Amino acid sequence: MISVEEALATCLALVAPLPSERVALARAAGRFMPAPALACRMQPPFDASAMDGYALTERPKPGAQFTVVGEAGAGHGWTGHLSPGQALRIFTGAPMPAGGAWVVIQEDVTRQGDQIIIGPKADGGSNIRPTGQDFRPGDLLPPRRLRPNDLGLLAAMNLPEVDVTRRPVVALIATGDELVMPGENPGPDQIIASNTFTLAALCEAEGAEVRRLPIARDNPAALTTVLGLARGADLILTTGGASVGDHDIVAKVATEMGLERSFWKIAMRPGKPLMAGRLDGTAMLGLPGNPVSSIVCAHLFVLPMIRKMLGHPAADLPPRPARAILGEALDPNGPRAHYMRARLTPQDGLPVITAFDRQDSSLVSVLAASDALLIRPVNDGPREAGEIVDYLPI
Repeated sequence: MISVEEALATCLALVAPLPSERVALARAAGRFMPAPALACRMQPPFDASAMDGYALTERPKPGAQFTVVGEAGAGHGWTGHLSPGQALRIFTGAPMPAGGAWVVIQEDVTRQGDQIIIGPKADGGSNIRPTGQDFRPGDLLPPRRLRPNDLGLLAAMNLPEVDVTRRPVVALIATGDELVMPGENPGPDQIIASNTFTLAALCEAEGAEVRRLPIARDNPAALTTVLGLARGADLILTTGGASVGDHDIVAKVATEMGLERSFWKIAMRPGKPLMAGRLDGTAMLGLPGNPVSSIVCAHLFVLPMIRKMLGHPAADLPPRPARAILGEALDPNGPRAHYMRARLTPQDGLPVITAFDRQDSSLVSVLAASDALLIRPVNDGPREAGEIVDYLPI
């Protein structure tokens, strides 16, 4: 068995960043932008009024009187030149007029015809947004997964298209005679296939495109056929059949198809029987069949692989654990790293983390109630309530 750290390094070595493609900005939400985006213009492109009010050539004094000579609105600038003693009616977003140096807000003004009088409590600010206050040509948005707010910035930068990494294609295969799909009528010795739904959602949320392939039954011909359907994917994920039982045939069949196996078995729980390698040049992970084992392995190995294929700059770094205060004492850990399902309780400062009493790797209900994996290192000693421990959010 190898360590979790060795397994992650090996998994990441199986994949490489994918090429980029140009997409319309309207289709870029959630995509990974692997290179910086450069602004093509100034924002704002002119000195603009930040308030509705009156533009003046000087800072106003209470009681001062000015003559209104025109009006400017957003998209409708005033082409004249403002002189001392004059005021320009101006609205938010309108370009400041030539000669204008101040905007007094309309609430601080009394108007009579074309005359305004400054009130006794005039706002002390200039109320002007200077040219380039937001960004200037050449300013950049660094590589990132594009959020809705990022799309607004890119649009303001006048970028109608953006280069994003091609979505990694993940072929997802559940194996086992015992499996049927949700909605089917299982036989007396069958269960519902659940792993692939969580795995697909995790991969898609990370930015991958998932191909859900048919369930592969526990015979070489069926598994060979379904693995053949995975050709063209960037990552092949199987779930179940990766252990050492008589019916666990994924390793055997994949090897006969040309799998170059990198490792098999990790010093961790849950998730010990994880297999990794390349099949016809495509990275392949054989995940355990137990639901919790499969999903824990996905968080630790699959999602980092997807991030690397997307070109994330920190993809080669192990996931950075968060810190929490242990809510209940724990017994010593053994020779395998243990990722315990746990719940977090927010409070001022670090949250409190409490491991569930039941840690059997088949318990989907406990997994659904968890929002963290409490990390127990190899041979970690007993832990008392109140100690600071590491966890991964899930």
